[in-house]
Amino acid sequence: MSLWLLNHFSSLTLAVLLVGGTVVLAVAGSVLLRRRHPSLAEGEHNDMVGVTLGMFGAIYGIILAFVIVTLWTQLESTQTIVAAEATDVALIARDAAAFPPDVRAGLDAALSDYVHAVVEQQWPRMREGRPQYGATERSLVGAFDVLQAYDPVSPREEVFYEEAVARLNDVAAQRRARITMAEQELPPLLQVLAFGGALVLVPLTFLYGMRRLRIQVLFVASVAGLIGFSLLLVLVLDRPFAGELSVSPAPYKEGALARYWAP
Repeated sequence: MSLWLLNHFSSLTLAVLLVGGTVVLAVAGSVLLRRRHPSLAEGEHNDMVGVTLGMFGAIYGIILAFVIVTLWTQLESTQTIVAAEATDVALIARDAAAFPPDVRAGLDAALSDYVHAVVEQQWPRMREGRPQYGATERSLVGAFDVLQAYDPVSPREEVFYEEAVARLNDVAAQRRARITMAEQELPPLLQVLAFGGALVLVPLTFLYGMRRLRIQVLFVASVAGLIGFSLLLVLVLDRPFAGELSVSPAPYKEGALARYWAP
């Protein structure tokens, strides 16, 4: 569900739907409850409700903060992995300049296929949460085959050969880490705590009575808006390859890799 929302709606639309919807429902619920039970405006139970709100608010705030920080760290880690993978591919392309023309041409062809497969085949699948190793397997194996079939004949070539092999191994490891990140999502228990907690905390604000309706509406709307915005962050950060705030494949098209995209 979250993937569908992120891939079909802009961040602004999601903000209007989630934050605005939460505020509207909360205000409507508060007004309806106040009309059904006018005695709530007297604030007879405010002491008990205030203590309960404070306790639940503190626990829920800690949970939301933990979830948001965890998801933000995961997004930054994913960006680092993508940048490192693209950098290693670019460095292998530069190292290939030290090899004989036939070896360099074979390695360039394999690397070109790899970056195109990552951006054009694997990236759309990662946005949908179902990445496949097979999309880049052939080109990666091709690069390994070129290096495994080549025997350096000079100390200079041997140095660049060792560097290229080491970086190609790193590319394989980073590809696995990137695909693993694309498959991850917030554990169901934390999803229940994050979104279910809002269903407990927001209705509690309805019970905090104030004599003036305008002040009570403002109080309820403020709490609902803050919770709605926090849930919006959880939604957009949960999937690092989906939505407008997703990790970009741009590193695979920049620097030394730009020539693989030349028309």
